[in-house]
Amino acid sequence: MHVDIVPVGEVAAPVKREASAGLRTVYDCEVTVHDAQPVPDGSYDANRDQFRAEEFIELASHVGSGEKNIAITPKDLFYRRRNYVFGLAYLDGNGSVISTYRLQTSSDGGFSNRSAEDIFSDRVRKEVVHEIGHTLGLEHCDNKRCVMNFSPTVREVDVKEENLCGTCQRQVL
Repeated sequence: MHVDIVPVGEVAAPVKREASAGLRTVYDCEVTVHDAQPVPDGSYDANRDQFRAEEFIELASHVGSGEKNIAITPKDLFYRRRNYVFGLAYLDGNGSVISTYRLQTSSDGGFSNRSAEDIFSDRVRKEVVHEIGHTLGLEHCDNKRCVMNFSPTVREVDVKEENLCGTCQRQVL
């Protein structure tokens, strides 16, 4: 499998590195990081002061040429009636997106001996692996340690591991 990472807006080099490393580690895939793209026109919703996640998936699908494409952005994303999303992917599709905006929250996930950068890096890797998992047909998993567990808060993201549980892993082999 080949995954294209499409940075949208100003995405720091360490974020791109962590995303790439997470995908390579969990899916043993090739990863290409593209040049940064501008935020999609019309994606900003002034009433919410947020951006529509779908527009970023659309952009990633057009820029990337890999089997799977994922946009990474520092912008705050929403999808339909949800207040915000860390990421979004279409099940069995080729496009997805993650937002780092809310992954940088001050919650230390109970890991007070770890630096904020390490915690943020873990969150980025988990969310990228999670969203690409959806594009591979994986749905949310009930195992709270599995990276495919639904995690609407950073606290729940922090509880998850970066890897797929055995059940999910068997589904993508």
